[in-house]
Amino acid sequence: MSGDRGTASNGARRSVDPAWSSRIVTFGILAAFIAAVYSAVVLGVGSLLGVETPNTMLSVVAMTVVAITFGRVRRRAQRLADRLIRGERATPYEVLSGLSELVTRSYRHEDVLPHIAELTAAGTGSVRAEVWLQVSGELLLASRWPVSGDRVPRLSMPTADLPEIRGADRTVPVRDGDQLLGAIAIAKRPGEVPTPDEERLLADVASQAGLILRNVRLTAELTARLDELSEIADEVRASRRRIVETQDQERRRLERDIHDGAQQHLVALAVKLRMARTMADRDPARARTMIGEIHTLTDSALENLRDLTRGIYPPTLVEKGVAAALRENALRSGARATVTTKGTRRADPASEAAAYFACLEAIQNAAKHAPGCTVRVEIVETQGVLGFTVSDDGPGFDPEVAIRGAGLRNMEDRLAVVGGLLEITSRPGGGTRIVGRIPLGVGAER
Repeated sequence: MSGDRGTASNGARRSVDPAWSSRIVTFGILAAFIAAVYSAVVLGVGSLLGVETPNTMLSVVAMTVVAITFGRVRRRAQRLADRLIRGERATPYEVLSGLSELVTRSYRHEDVLPHIAELTAAGTGSVRAEVWLQVSGELLLASRWPVSGDRVPRLSMPTADLPEIRGADRTVPVRDGDQLLGAIAIAKRPGEVPTPDEERLLADVASQAGLILRNVRLTAELTARLDELSEIADEVRASRRRIVETQDQERRRLERDIHDGAQQHLVALAVKLRMARTMADRDPARARTMIGEIHTLTDSALENLRDLTRGIYPPTLVEKGVAAALRENALRSGARATVTTKGTRRADPASEAAAYFACLEAIQNAAKHAPGCTVRVEIVETQGVLGFTVSDDGPGFDPEVAIRGAGLRNMEDRLAVVGGLLEITSRPGGGTRIVGRIPLGVGAER
């Protein structure tokens, strides 16, 4: 809990309690007021009217005037006494009235807590007042009076009790029912400790501040949530732009591959067919030779088209699943990749496609940036999550420094579309490990 300084001077401090001093001054002011009214009415008016004193009627008039004005005079006398005894310190009434205004009126949460700190310092005559918020098992300094540019501290809360706040003479918890919302801490001048009246005022402030702190925390949490949603929306927009750009690049690549591959084969095939038809009557032997060349061109064109379709969406992925499609790709491309499975079942096509192309991208990245390295791929399906791990023994890199290329962004975007997550672990000289997790919907497996 809070520290208590100046305990040795506690008795001396209580002997000059401002509350008692204020009452004495108030009593003196009221006594002087009653005497002044009595003298003015009984003696002053009596002498002007030539009435002999003492006079019962004038005494009744004086007491009536005192009775009518006593309440208002007493309040002003109390306020004057507080000013004389406490200096510029706010009275408990003013502090609690200020807190009531904060509750009933609309303020930005950035302004509410500084008001509480300032009112608390003014009411207790403290040199410093602080308002702390309890958030996620930590106590955070939310406001301080006077305002300081120091770094905002955080105090851990291993238990339900408030931790010790350094430099505070008294700390009171702020609760809303049984829920701990935060604390209010004050620091007095050296050699001073809080008086009983100040202790009661702190308790009253903490009681009223419960509702305020709850609203402030709800507002802060809502603001943080909105900021988080805004960041997610920005990332979704950026991801969509990258997906569109990737799709455009894929279309251009397909157009180029078709033009340079299958289309050239088909053009050559058409030329050969025309030549064979022309030579069929003139030179049958030459025509038969050209027909053999046409067969070769046809087989080459078909193989080129098969490679193209396998690159777009391999038939093996549809027929046998992710692991089989990856093994076939590694065998055909000559990549040094081993694929293992553990407890896997068939999943929905979108999830399998995301896992396959992400793993394929990782294998290709390893072959590009670490030629000759060994790549290990593990496909696992547990508790409704399709997971994969692609690790290599290449040179690795520092993820905090390296700029992520299109390959890594493509993997992240593919998984994000199906609600998955991608985790990249690497260090210079330690290889690279890519882990992906894709949640599977009910009835997704087949």
